[in-house]
This record gives sequence, C-alpha cells and structure tokens, in this order.
Amino acid sequence: MKLNSLRDLYITELKDLYDAENRIIKALPKMAEAANSPDLRCAFEEHLQQTRDHVSRLEQVFQKLDETAKGEKCKGIAGIIDKGEDLMDEDAAPAVGDAALIASAQRVEHYEIAAYGTLRTFARRLGFSDQEALLNQTLQEEGAADKKLTGLAESYINESAKSAR
Repeated sequence: MKLNSLRDLYITELKDLYDAENRIIKALPKMAEAANSPDLRCAFEEHLQQTRDHVSRLEQVFQKLDETAKGEKCKGIAGIIDKGEDLMDEDAAPAVGDAALIASAQRVEHYEIAAYGTLRTFARRLGFSDQEALLNQTLQEEGAADKKLTGLAESYINESAKSAR
C-alpha cells in the first residue's frame, strides 16, 4: 500500500498491530507454561484472554473502515518474541527464569503501548472517535498489564532472582 495519507498510514499500522496481537496470542501460552511463579502464570493466562479481546477490537476497527482484518508481518514483535523464546531456552534458576519472562513480556507491553497510543492519536486526528475509544480501551489494558508485571517483579520475583545461585 502506498502511503498517500494519514488514513493509509493508520491502516498500515493497524495491520502491523493485528499481526503483533496474533503472534502474542501464540506466545502467551508458552510463557505461562514456562513460568514458575503461580502469580506470573496467572497473569499470562489472564492477559491471553485480554489479547483475544484486543484482536476483536482491532477487527471492529477494520470493519468500521470497510477494510479486511488482516495482518502484515510485525517485525518488531517477531524480534521481541524471538528474544524471549531464546531466554526461555536458557538453563536458569526458577526465579531468574521468571525475571527473564517478565522482562520479555514488558518489552512486548511497551511496544504495544507505543503502537496503541500512536493509533489512538491517528484515529483522533482522522475524526474516528468510535475507533479512538476502542484503541484507548486497549491502550489502558496494556498499561495495566505492564503495571501488574512490574508489581510481580518488585514484590518478590526480582528479589528471589537476586538471591538465586
């Protein structure tokens, strides 16, 4: 697609994010399985359902634009997930493995926060207030997920990782 307008860029970025969310849906069960902390496992499982809702919202946005909901390879998330998978393959003490999972998950969250924030702004500029609201709802959930991960890291996981041998 040629980028002749903000709308063209908006649709291109939506496709990138749609692919990212679908890649995350595939990665989260692996992350949950690799988690040693029951709290972390639960956080990943809860976020999996939220991520399915995020995909549904993106599909609503595509529908409102009369566009087919399809992704274009999101190289950014693909790289972040690959790095996370490499960390999961490492031989690590349980708490260190959980700290690595949190680090990987937060990289994903920060990518999504940036993407949803940008798309929300584009929707606002384009006068798509209904789409802006959908994107903002997801943006708020991504921020909350990031805070939850920080809370888990700071409450005991990083301290346990620091003490691991």
